[in-house]
Amino acid sequence: MILTNVCLVRHAHSVYTTDELDRGLSKQGFKDAEKVSDLLSGLDADAIISSPYNRAIQTVQGIAKKNKKAIIINEDLRERLLSPEKTADFNRLIHKVWENPSFYVEGGESNEVAQRRGIAAFQTVLSNFHGGNIVIGTHGNIMTLIMNYFDAQYDFKFWQTLSMPNIYQLTFDQDQLINVHRIWGDREQS
Repeated sequence: MILTNVCLVRHAHSVYTTDELDRGLSKQGFKDAEKVSDLLSGLDADAIISSPYNRAIQTVQGIAKKNKKAIIINEDLRERLLSPEKTADFNRLIHKVWENPSFYVEGGESNEVAQRRGIAAFQTVLSNFHGGNIVIGTHGNIMTLIMNYFDAQYDFKFWQTLSMPNIYQLTFDQDQLINVHRIWGDREQS
């Protein structure tokens, strides 16, 4: 049995702006990104991959530096687009997309569409780095949708418990998920 370990790292806290691509980490986010690097320092990472969003990249930069690896940017690991416009009632909309996986607002992504995009990227990573240790810097919704594909217990309620940052290690035998281990996270620890 050749195992592949993937550490999904939800980005650390960022200062909210409408600029999804360039929004960076907050002061606390940078401190927490150092903790992420420390927690994963014993991992001999074969690849560090990230969403193109700055806050995800900044969260895994330290571990990339410690492993002397360049960060590979994967556009399809970006956060799901809930709506192209700022929504007046985020909570109502996020509940609705999780209640009805095919629901979307014009210009946004349904859970089904975002999950297909995330899983396609994730399966490519599993294939390209079979038997390796991979770190992926990503986002709460797309991370949950990826995990949900393999195990339905990772759902809206799970997403609500995620802190910034959060780290889950998923272990695969080929493309079969065999173990999930929380390395760091939940609201009480952040």
